[in-house]
Amino acid sequence: MLWSASDMTGCGIDATDGSIGTIGDLLFDDQSWTVRWFVVETGVVFTGRKVLLPPSAILSSDSIGRLLSLNVTRQQVKDSPEIDFDAPVSRQQESSVYDHYGWHPYWGPHTYFAPGARAPVVPAPTPDYEEEQAAPDARGEGDPHLRSANEVTGYYVNATDGDIGHVEDLVVDTDAWAIRYIAVDTVNWWPGKKVLISPASLTGVIWATQTVDINLTREQIRNAPEYLPGESIDRAYETRYHDYYGYPYYWK
Repeated sequence: MLWSASDMTGCGIDATDGSIGTIGDLLFDDQSWTVRWFVVETGVVFTGRKVLLPPSAILSSDSIGRLLSLNVTRQQVKDSPEIDFDAPVSRQQESSVYDHYGWHPYWGPHTYFAPGARAPVVPAPTPDYEEEQAAPDARGEGDPHLRSANEVTGYYVNATDGDIGHVEDLVVDTDAWAIRYIAVDTVNWWPGKKVLISPASLTGVIWATQTVDINLTREQIRNAPEYLPGESIDRAYETRYHDYYGYPYYWK
């Protein structure tokens, strides 16, 4: 199922014994474009704390009712480690959350999945990926590849021959918790139109300048299958999209 990050924001999160809050943000890996964490805003439930919980703990999801049920208890969440969200989340902080719940971290060989959950299928890591992932832990710094969905919204997108607009949303495959598409608002180039860009087309995300570079031309993007926000992205549309750009089908 494909679900936009903006629609997920505000979705309710239930523990096994009651509500624990709502989703305030998604943190994703900018190399594999995989969602790693939900930032859960507990509101009045736990005096306004924000906590981290991984998609691997999901027991069930309801996009219509906008609710995710996780395999944690309210007390476990209440006792979870404090996270400093005013700075990039560090590997040490991530480790403390996994240790608290007794789960294996996603960067290890035995990632935890809730009973019945489907393990994500993500792109193969680069040769130096494991070394890069381990480095932040030793330095105690923020993970250089862990990014906020809220943060990237608004970044400008550059084709090979000019800018095409700005990032408006991320489209997430909730079976694999992978970001399949980036929704781009082309208001300054192609008024009234929105387009989808695959992470496969990215050549760089420059966080310092808040820009995204892609290996497509404006003409390629203009002639791509039309994207209508608010309408569901079905497999027929995805097939046309992948065939147009020559991308392999991720669902096969």
